[in-house]
Amino acid sequence: MSNSAGETGEVVHRAAFLAVAGCLALGSLVVAPAAAAQSGTFQVELNGKQVGTASCNFVATLNGYNSTSLVRVTTKGLDYSLSKSAQLSPANELRHVMLSAVVNNEAVTVTGAPSAGQILLEFSANGQKSRARLQAHTGAVFMPDLDPGALETLLALAAERNNRGLWAIIPKHGGSIEPIVLATYADQQGVLDGKTVTVHHLVATIANSKMELFSGSNNQLLQAELPQEGFTLVRKGFVRKPPARASAPSGQPVALR
Repeated sequence: MSNSAGETGEVVHRAAFLAVAGCLALGSLVVAPAAAAQSGTFQVELNGKQVGTASCNFVATLNGYNSTSLVRVTTKGLDYSLSKSAQLSPANELRHVMLSAVVNNEAVTVTGAPSAGQILLEFSANGQKSRARLQAHTGAVFMPDLDPGALETLLALAAERNNRGLWAIIPKHGGSIEPIVLATYADQQGVLDGKTVTVHHLVATIANSKMELFSGSNNQLLQAELPQEGFTLVRKGFVRKPPARASAPSGQPVALR
């Protein structure tokens, strides 16, 4: 169930593991199993070597959550920065999102929101504008690459929906929406800021790409691993037992495109 448009530009590879470049709350009386007001900073690694940083922040409002994310990655063949702000309902459902990204010196902006029973995405890149209308799903998460805010939103929605009815809005190649299949594995152990914590383990499959997610209490993202690309997001102050081992990808790092 996917809508797509033509690709623009070419970086290291044509494929991308989740999403961004071609170019997601707490009511005063309702508490969703979400990332209530919280923030986190992360180290971005490629095959075990730090290549960037990422952060996310959730602030409770009277109408839901405001979510912001920043990502910065620099490695051979890939220079990637992202800034994203989103408005979410008390149930972590997308109301509006605005993204600005630069991938290898190419700037892209994307806005998205539910509209007339669909999800409307508007793109601006290289002086050209386009839009896509995707099938709307209440359990949809706007999923840019390496965005910890998107992953925490996914964890919150998964807890609320018992891992069902989840979708990824992918802002590449003109936009598409793909089902997310989640599998739950046995809990593990880890250390966060010097304290032993229980670590929940999920594996998400999106468009034939798998991602391992490790979370703590309140759907707090602790670590995310993308074995096919070799990228890992690790929350600062967190160590998983046993230590994470990202699978080595073939060739150069996958382009976020």
